[in-house]
Amino acid sequence: MPNAPVIRSDAPGSFAWGVFHERHPELVRRVLGALPYGPEQRAAVERLLAESTSGVLEPPAADGPDAARWLAWGEGLWGRPWGEAPFLWAESWFYHRLLDATGYFGPGAWQGVDPFAPFKHAELAGPAVDEELAALDGLDALPEPRRSDALLRSALWGNRADLSFQLTAGPGGGPADADLLADDSALLRAELQRAGGGRVHVIADNAGRELLPDLVLIDHLLRTGPVAEVVLQVKPRPYFVSDATTADALAAVERLRTAPSPAAGAVGRRLWRALNDGALTIRTHPFFCAPLPYHDLPDDLRSELAGAALTILKGDLNYRRLVGDRHWPPTTPFRTAAGHFPSPVAALRTLKSDVVVGLAPTTVAQLDATGTPWRTTGRHAVIQVHTHR
Repeated sequence: MPNAPVIRSDAPGSFAWGVFHERHPELVRRVLGALPYGPEQRAAVERLLAESTSGVLEPPAADGPDAARWLAWGEGLWGRPWGEAPFLWAESWFYHRLLDATGYFGPGAWQGVDPFAPFKHAELAGPAVDEELAALDGLDALPEPRRSDALLRSALWGNRADLSFQLTAGPGGGPADADLLADDSALLRAELQRAGGGRVHVIADNAGRELLPDLVLIDHLLRTGPVAEVVLQVKPRPYFVSDATTADALAAVERLRTAPSPAAGAVGRRLWRALNDGALTIRTHPFFCAPLPYHDLPDDLRSELAGAALTILKGDLNYRRLVGDRHWPPTTPFRTAAGHFPSPVAALRTLKSDVVVGLAPTTVAQLDATGTPWRTTGRHAVIQVHTHR
């Protein structure tokens, strides 16, 4: 696979630099304000913030969580400034260390406590969710393929609800067709039809308001065919603020089941039954919290995904891991960067970081001419598909 320079966070004023020097300090403030951590946890979190902005990468203690893996993953990086590490790697290490600092890995009273749970719960319980779910009551009146398109667009633009992005993002308008920079939705529908009763994997991104439309789309695929089984892949533990875990997925299903909207309640009940009978399965793998691109999938996960009729990747982080978090020319064909994936793959992603591929030269020229940071504002999105054919 052709290579492009790896994105790092050592250039002041760059998006990656801003994540460590602007977003993370705000995140730490919110985490320490959301739960009554004691002096030990608070001091450890503050030390992490100082180290990640002005210090060097300290290797894990021998008895630390996943120490052997991280020592291997960080070979050649330990002792160097954080900004010299690949941005994707450094972000992953930051969140691993944040969990450790708050006592998540234990032993102790804070073991297993999700530091981001207050944010996730507040979002899922918010009145805006009921308003959004009420829109489902009119969905059955839409003819096909308009109904499928509406659900696909909802899952795509739901990524704007990412809590991490909201930390420093300003107010924005609603999604528009002009904001969809690459649209392979017709090819995606064709791949789903070609699935022929097979299995589709959905690799989730965020919990809360983003996961709800993902689940509604999954229900639609199971309810109307042609897929017979959906595997929802989630993170094995809290990660990147709002990433979905099994607990988050179950909370979202329950939110649908108990929603005032009759249509949403029906979706939730169908998903519950689908979990009971195996048509919907929730799975996870340690690799989903690894600091590596999907090019480096371990053999067991690669084999599992290779059996899928289609894999749908949600969100910005999955996109970065799929194509490689590099300074690709944005006109690089999607197949060039994503062709290594073991199954046909579809990416539903709103742009919240620098990397992007598969755009037309005229589109790039028009966006560059605006003089705005169009790659990172979350305004624009892509639906991109690679089929191996």
